[in-house]
Amino acid sequence: MEIAAQSPSGAQWTIAADGHEAVVVEVGGGLRTYRHDGVDHLDGYEADELCPGSAGQVLAPWPNRIRDGAYTFGERSLQLDLSEPARHNALHGLVNWVAWHLIEQSPESVTIGYDLPPRPGYPWSLRLRTRWTVGADGLRAEHEVTNLSGEPAPFGFSVHPYLRLAGVGVDEVSLRVPGRTRVLVDGRLLPVAATEVAGTEYDFTEPRAIGAAVLDVAFGDVVRDADGGSSVTLAGPGGAAVHVWADREFGWWQVFTGDTLSGERRRRSVAVEPMTCPADAFRSGKGLITLAPGETWRGAWGIRPGA
Repeated sequence: MEIAAQSPSGAQWTIAADGHEAVVVEVGGGLRTYRHDGVDHLDGYEADELCPGSAGQVLAPWPNRIRDGAYTFGERSLQLDLSEPARHNALHGLVNWVAWHLIEQSPESVTIGYDLPPRPGYPWSLRLRTRWTVGADGLRAEHEVTNLSGEPAPFGFSVHPYLRLAGVGVDEVSLRVPGRTRVLVDGRLLPVAATEVAGTEYDFTEPRAIGAAVLDVAFGDVVRDADGGSSVTLAGPGGAAVHVWADREFGWWQVFTGDTLSGERRRRSVAVEPMTCPADAFRSGKGLITLAPGETWRGAWGIRPGA
């Protein structure tokens, strides 16, 4: 019997409304495409392609890296698998390559979930739910994570979308990031210190062109909007723009210009990642969330095209 080839990203759930369309995928529960009036704002990937560079993935229960995959929580010393062996780190959590399941779907939204079982390096059970929606205001993602364990659990969260402006190269993009500090990293891209960006080449608190800057930077001390959230803006010389916003739960922004990606993806788009904590938070405690038994964390972010 011939078996039909399955997409590397599993089931594909398409949602559409008001000229906005997005495709959410089963593997990793992330975002494969997002466009408005036929214009792609996400640098995604094809249905027959393995997700490249963590594009659109959900990163939990930690974003970014944990040094040596080793950390202590409470009385326990724990060891995670090294998913970035070249740098001897545990990278981007435990849910970005697992199969999420469909909970509810309508023409303009889809809700999916995954129950993370305990394991030796992370002996807590989490229930993850994401509702993806498109509408007149763009794309919105609402996330819930519940600790199903009988004891407190360490937790962090992020997503990894790559944004692009049609016909505009990374060097020409004007970038605004509301972060007053940046994290300094070592050769393994792990934090060693933090410093203010004012007066340096990393100050994007006012919009300016990326130019030749090479960015893989976590920005903190975020300037908050009136509602407690914040946003990053990419704009082109012709006036086109795209905004990535996040609510008050996200206190960090990672910005990556894709310089280490291979082939045509190199410096083709900018990853803009809202994060609850910076890299190595399981070890440093910086921004780390501790979920009590039965407690649910909720956070939202989205993409809004427009000038």
